[in-house]
This record gives sequence, C-alpha cells and structure tokens, in this order.
Amino acid sequence: MTRRDPRSHRGRLLATLRLQYPDALDDAGFRLLHPVTGEPYTDDRRHLVATCRSVSNFATGVAADGPGWCLGAAEHGLRFLRDAHGTTAGDGYHLVVDADGDPRDATRTAYGHAFVLLAYARATDAGIDGAAAGLEATADLLVERFHDGTGCLRSDCGPEWAELEAYRGQNANMHACEAYLAAYEATADPSYLERARRIAARITIDLAAETDGLLWEHYTADWEHDFGYNADEPRHQFRPPGYQPGHHLEWAKLLALLDRYDAEPSAGGGWYDRGLELFDDAVDRGWVGGGFAYTVEADGTPIVPDRYGWALAEGIGSAAALAERAGARDHGDAATRLRAWHDRLLDCVADYRGPAGLWYETRLADADGGDPVPPEPPGVEPDYHPAGAFYESWRSARLAASDDDDTSGRRIGGGDR
Repeated sequence: MTRRDPRSHRGRLLATLRLQYPDALDDAGFRLLHPVTGEPYTDDRRHLVATCRSVSNFATGVAADGPGWCLGAAEHGLRFLRDAHGTTAGDGYHLVVDADGDPRDATRTAYGHAFVLLAYARATDAGIDGAAAGLEATADLLVERFHDGTGCLRSDCGPEWAELEAYRGQNANMHACEAYLAAYEATADPSYLERARRIAARITIDLAAETDGLLWEHYTADWEHDFGYNADEPRHQFRPPGYQPGHHLEWAKLLALLDRYDAEPSAGGGWYDRGLELFDDAVDRGWVGGGFAYTVEADGTPIVPDRYGWALAEGIGSAAALAERAGARDHGDAATRLRAWHDRLLDCVADYRGPAGLWYETRLADADGGDPVPPEPPGVEPDYHPAGAFYESWRSARLAASDDDDTSGRRIGGGDR
C-alpha cells in the first residue's frame, strides 16, 4: 500500500479517532487528552469549539465507513452540544461550560458558532437523527445574529447579542466558509455553497488585493485592515498579529474545494489558481524546516517562529486537495510538486505526536530548543486538524484514483454507505 492509496489515509484518520475513543468521552461530552500520558486533563471546562470539533471528527469517521463507535461518539457529542452548550431559549451557544452544562463563559462568538454549523453539517452527513434540523436552525442563526451585510460575519457578542468590540476577523469567517462547504456537502443546497463563495471572495480576493495577495487577520467594523491589532500580544491564541502561514494553507484547501464544486470566484483566475498562490505563499514565507512558523511579516521574517501542529496538518490537507484539482485539470507538474509536498509534510507528523500518539500543540523554534508543548485547558484541539488532514487526503485520493469525473455531487466525503 502506497501513500497514493486512499486506504492509507483512511487508516490514519481512523487511527487518530481511535486514540480519542473512548477515553475522551465521559458523561458530559468530551475531555481533552494529554499527548504524553493519554490521560484526560482534570480541568472540567468544556469549550464549544472543542465539542464541535470532536463531533466533526467522529462524523468524518462515519463518512469513512469507520467502526460503529464513530457514530455513537458523534451522537454523544451532539447531545452535549445541544443540551449543555445550547441555551434553553435556543438562541445561541455558550462558549465555555462545565461538566454539568453550567456556563463559565456565555460569550456568543462567530468563531464558535461557525463550528456549531460544522458539527451539525458533519452530523447530517453521518445520518444522525435531528442533525439536519440543527443545521438549518444554526444557519438561520448565523444569518440573523452574525452576518453583517457584506456576506461576512461580525465578531464576539455578549449573551444579549450586543457586540463586544468593533472588530472583524478573517479566522471566524474562514471557518464559516468551511462550515458552509460542509453544509453543502451534506445537503446539496446551493445557498450554502453561495455563502461560502461570498466569504471566500471577500477575504481571499477583495481584501487580499490590498496586501499583495496575503491574508491579513484583523479588521475594523468597516472591514479596513487593522495592522496594529494585538501588536503587543504576538502569542495570542486566536488573534495574533502578523500573517499566519497556517491560515494561508487552510484557505488553500477551502479554495480547492470550491474549485471541486465548480463555483467560480467573481474576480481573479479561478479558485484553483488562487489556492495554489496561497499554498506557495505559505511555503515561501512560513516553512522553517519541520513545520510552519506561527506568524510572519510580509517578507517572511518570523514574528513567532514556533511551529504549530495544526499548521502542519493544514498543509497536508491543502496539498492533497490541490494535487487532486491539479490532476483534474491535467496540470501534471503542479500535481507532482504538490504530492511531493504532501509526502514531505507527512514525514514530519511523527515530530508532533506525543508518547500517547496524540498531537502536541506546538514545537518551539530550534533556536529555543525545539521542545514540544502540550495544549493548555480548556483546549480546543482534539486532534481536529490532523483528523481533517487525513480525511481530506482520503477523499482527494479517492477522487484522483476514480475514473468517474463527476465531482460536483454532494457525497464527496462518504460515498455510498
């Protein structure tokens, strides 16, 4: 079996999920596991993003015809999402709750709600009862509470939906695009594809035209670049200053999916070309050997040279998706180069795995010793990015190996089950 064989990537996906199951599950949703010991963290806080990512993880296992526990785990997480994170009024989701479902942080974030939509979309694709209704309700909630009239999403709100700051962020919008694409895959509803298309065009084409094609993270409420945002917090967990190579890679993957579904952008040379540009930008400016720097200046000078595991994983997924699209377009040289990068990045995976097999959050820069760093609770990364990388590698490899050239259907993920 070679790395071109879809079964190898399916095996990586299911092995990643098996490390989470059953230890990550308890009576109250999911727990973060330590990459060294494999034991759950003792902190009882449950982050909305982590809950949604875990649901999405196990639902992709269902799509890959995984063992029955994938479905059971996804159903378990969806109940906790609905009953613990969800408000009794059905108006949004708490950001952090404890094991009893009592809110520790009732902030309503666009970032978190994008992942709620993703969880329901993946669960719908997995055939979980009630997920389709949750998908539709969450999509309506995003439009009602977060869409700002530009096709994009505003940012954090309080429990009564008052906006907490005049801020717009590309990160929340990127994950909304991801969620809309998953909703389209689950339902074939073209409105979801159009919403993904609008966000992608706004962030990766229109706004990026003002920064030489690079993707800035932070904006004012009027979508003007805010280059001074968090300038004094270079290691901010969610909103650091600078350009993030990992997000360029993540967008490259999403644009490859838009190209797969034949939704052309309103400007530029096509989603595939733009995705390839973003992949190359990430490699040219962010590759520091063994991984990608967390943040860089426009010329590639590292701001935070630490190498985050999620960025490596997104490189794997984007290389796989773009290689499939290059092959579909008979761009043989590009496909060969992207597959070489895919293999190179897979060779780095072992450096990010702890003794328990789970991924560390970070490896410090070599100049700082290169040591691995586990995540701090309440964590948001239940190996979601690695699972997503292997899931996309699997389905891209299946498409590349198939003689069926109809790639516009909605069941790109699981096929016939």
